[in-house]
Amino acid sequence: MKYLVVGLGGFIGANARYIVGGWVAQRWGTDFPYGTFIINVTGCFLLGLFATLTLQYAWSDTWRLLIAVGFVGAYTTFSTFEYETFQLVANGSMVRAGANILGSVVAGFFAAYLGVIVARLLSRGHIG
Repeated sequence: MKYLVVGLGGFIGANARYIVGGWVAQRWGTDFPYGTFIINVTGCFLLGLFATLTLQYAWSDTWRLLIAVGFVGAYTTFSTFEYETFQLVANGSMVRAGANILGSVVAGFFAAYLGVIVARLLSRGHIG
């Protein structure tokens, strides 16, 4: 059953990644990996939010498997981030590669932090 839960979350997360990535590429193009950047940052936020709420409310392990392992695991794109950064370097775009590395790490950290803060604020309202 655990594998099915992770698989369901992964199915949803992978499709969300595909949809968001395509939507971002249509709006801002592909000169910079905007889609991967946005997916990684929002994935960091979701993981921070969910992990904090899970600890706060002691949700079942099934939710952790579905959301954190399945959905966020399939939705985030760290390996793609690394490959696209390599491609920027290989194409001589060192500034863009540096911006992608620094921006992803810094924005991802703050997004995870924001997720924790939002979860704590929501928990004061006694959701869950």
